[in-house]
Amino acid sequence: MSLTRLILRMAAPLPKLERFDRYLFIGPHPDDIEIGAGATAAKLAGAGKDVCFLICTDGRFGTDRAPAGMSGELLAALRKREAEASASLLGVKMIRFLPFCDGGFYNEDALMRAIARVISDFKPDVIFAPDPCVTSECHPDHLNVGEAVRRLACFAPNPGIMEAMGLEATELKALAFYMTAKPNQFVNTTGYLENQLRSIYDCHKSQFPERDAIALYLRLRAADFGLRSFCLSAEGFRVLGQTQMHCLPEAGR
Repeated sequence: MSLTRLILRMAAPLPKLERFDRYLFIGPHPDDIEIGAGATAAKLAGAGKDVCFLICTDGRFGTDRAPAGMSGELLAALRKREAEASASLLGVKMIRFLPFCDGGFYNEDALMRAIARVISDFKPDVIFAPDPCVTSECHPDHLNVGEAVRRLACFAPNPGIMEAMGLEATELKALAFYMTAKPNQFVNTTGYLENQLRSIYDCHKSQFPERDAIALYLRLRAADFGLRSFCLSAEGFRVLGQTQMHCLPEAGR
């Protein structure tokens, strides 16, 4: 670790995710939040925190495992019901949906502004979103949502920028990227992994009709992150506070 990075870490430590009150989990599709951060969402909701899910696209093209012959419109409606059931199972009482078609068939600026409206309305302390900086990620919805959130993490606290969009500023405290290759903070989710798996297999049946390799992956990931944080099960996130979001390249290592 470089001397500069060490000094910055001591002078501006990362915010601790679990110390806040309001959390907005943003998913490109129904089921992404559950896969990337479902155990953490369940833990926070169980602790009495205010947790809201925001689903950005309707998932109509997730047809490789959907019932044969199901139209995109019907699948989108089904996946909305699945997302609602999943949020309820995890203890999350607030869920919102944006009206965008998945597959990248939308204007990216319109997506960013729609997410900004929810941020302004809900006023989260922490936002969870997919990491747009993972070099192996190819899905445009994951990249677009992550990039929109990355920009808004900087814009949301700025009254002038938010006013220009007709919105109120939000004093965002932290950004937590899930599905990241560079986690720098871990949440102890011991006791919540089964809730996460149930939210996927009991609720998102159009996408996961059977328990397949993703269950093994999630168990291995939870164990790996648990070992790295000295607990039985954990989820890892790339966390940025407001200090780390601008002009500090060392924070990205």
